[in-house]
Amino acid sequence: MNKINQLFANSIDQKLLSLYFCAGSPTLEGTADVILTLQRRGIAMIEVGIPFSDPLADGPVIQSAATQALKNGMTLKTLFSQLTSIKDQVEIPLVLMGYLNPILHYGIEAFCQSCVEAGVSGAIIPDLPFDDYLNIVKPVADKYDLRIIMLITPETSEERIRFIDDNTDGFIYMVSSAAITGTQKSFDDAKQAYFRRINAMNLRNPRMIGFGISNAQTLKAAQDNAAGAIIGSKFVTLLNEAEGNADVALDRLFEALEK
Repeated sequence: MNKINQLFANSIDQKLLSLYFCAGSPTLEGTADVILTLQRRGIAMIEVGIPFSDPLADGPVIQSAATQALKNGMTLKTLFSQLTSIKDQVEIPLVLMGYLNPILHYGIEAFCQSCVEAGVSGAIIPDLPFDDYLNIVKPVADKYDLRIIMLITPETSEERIRFIDDNTDGFIYMVSSAAITGTQKSFDDAKQAYFRRINAMNLRNPRMIGFGISNAQTLKAAQDNAAGAIIGSKFVTLLNEAEGNADVALDRLFEALEK
């Protein structure tokens, strides 16, 4: 069974925590250590960012991390090599998150095959058009048992959400707002209503809520309204401040999530 499906099937309390960081930032060689540290510290799933020069959906924190990673020399080929070197040690799901351009340059089939060889269970491609997903990417991904995770926002129509739910597997990435990534102090009434509306749809796929989670209030809201939460910008900031020491960054993150 794909590790993503296994994670949600085996999770009883459904208060999962997934973290995002950008491969190759703050150091080129730190990717493997960050992954193994997060696994050891109990993180349920890890999103590994593929650095790209024009990350449209990302805020300044993740843009800066991607810029640093590219300066450090991170490429998809290098990332797959790093992931392959720890494949036998990684038991939790790894999900690559990146834009379509570098994946197309690498080749869709080659990308899916390399994911499997490196122990990657899924991919999130924010700028992948859904029609292209259905007609081009999904058949290849299915061949390699790779889950392509789709995003929904408060602006996504119910019809579209149900169509995504019917044609994807793994989980749905529920973006808390239509804005770029970044931390928020709280989720306002409109976001809370959005969470309740999606809950009432009784979708087939589990959901993870991301964008803006950085403290106890936003974490609780996400975990109360979905299978779990995804934290990106806050952890990326702390990892950079800790100069790549994931243990230190996690200590500071967990402290922030209690406030």
